[in-house]
Amino acid sequence: MIWPLYDSGVAAGLLAGFLFGFVLENAGFGSPRKLTGQFRLEDWSVFKVMFTAVIVAALLLWLSKQIGFMGGGSYYVPTPFYVAMAVGGLLIGAGFAIGGYCPGTSVAGLAGGRFDALVFMVGMLLGTALFAAWFGPLEELYLATSGPQGQTLMDLSGLPEWLIIVALAAVAWGGFRLGSTLERKLGGPYQASDLFRESNNHN
Repeated sequence: MIWPLYDSGVAAGLLAGFLFGFVLENAGFGSPRKLTGQFRLEDWSVFKVMFTAVIVAALLLWLSKQIGFMGGGSYYVPTPFYVAMAVGGLLIGAGFAIGGYCPGTSVAGLAGGRFDALVFMVGMLLGTALFAAWFGPLEELYLATSGPQGQTLMDLSGLPEWLIIVALAAVAWGGFRLGSTLERKLGGPYQASDLFRESNNHN
């Protein structure tokens, strides 16, 4: 490790992690009820918060490049492995739907006093270790149908970046409207008072 910490990006990473956890907890995502409610279509907070974050990040990144604040080589876009992404998405989605936690929200849940989140944290660590140990037999699946390094939606569609952002905003607007309608019909979303009482019951 190089000192001072900010030279190696550790301080920025810790700050980003703290802010991310703060937002997750304040959005109620430390509660499994809040998260599984998304899969039951009665609480759309996950969709609304995460989609808003995606659009804000995409817009700020695009603006940063337009004004010359950030160059094209200032950030890293990983190589897409489509089969691996699909399989991994199904697995994490199943765990998310069954237990109500993902890797990030399990940490927020544990910090909020929900010790069932510890089970998911342990499972995340064990799953990572098993994947690393068995990567040899899984390598062919992992590397199947990979795209070129740094491939983006703009590369795949041939559309300009600003138009992709507009399309994402349109999808978000439609999702927000649909989500709000279903929340009214199905009795969601869960309120902060409900989550507070649930947290006290766990302690």
